Amino acid sequence: MDFLSEYGTEILLKFWEHFYLSFLAIFLGIVVAVPLGALLTRLKRGSETIIKVVGIFQTVPSLALLSIMIPFFGIGKIPAVIALFLYSLLPILRNTYTGIKSVDTIYLDAAKGMGMSQIQRLLQIELPLAMGIIMAGIRVSTVYVISWTTLASYIGAGGLGDYIFNGLNLYRMDLVLIGTIPITLLALVSDALLKQLEQKLTTDRG
Repeated sequence: MDFLSEYGTEILLKFWEHFYLSFLAIFLGIVVAVPLGALLTRLKRGSETIIKVVGIFQTVPSLALLSIMIPFFGIGKIPAVIALFLYSLLPILRNTYTGIKSVDTIYLDAAKGMGMSQIQRLLQIELPLAMGIIMAGIRVSTVYVISWTTLASYIGAGGLGDYIFNGLNLYRMDLVLIGTIPITLLALVSDALLKQLEQKLTTDRG
């Protein structure tokens, strides 16, 4: 309790840094991966290859990818966000592609019969029907990225990972817990909120 009273403001700052890094990366991942996934469904060939190429980023160890960023972007928040963004892409991209591909052709044929353009079919039929699968990918990415953001402290990006690694270096379990517990709660709460949003979007669609 003494630690919390003394460092409460600092903990809130670290929490905000962790939140900011995580959700900026997720936001960028959604902005890029959802349109790209929709575009890949329009390609006659090569879409699976592109998804596999994007998947390569998730096979690179987190610390290695963060280290690779340093020569190009230095240290701090920018290389951390870029690395986390790359990690966020695959689940969202793959689920967007799979979700749109799984839309029943009956709906698409009906939309064509109504004279809808490809863009109209995508926005009004395919994306709404695929939203449950897309949101599942976003939830997975969000939980992953919140966890991986812990490692961003290695390159000076801040966040709650500072407490965990300082605690490990100093053999202080209180510091480790002060970093770990908020990260875990943030991941759980984010997943629960996104699940609620997923249910609302799919219910509204119905």
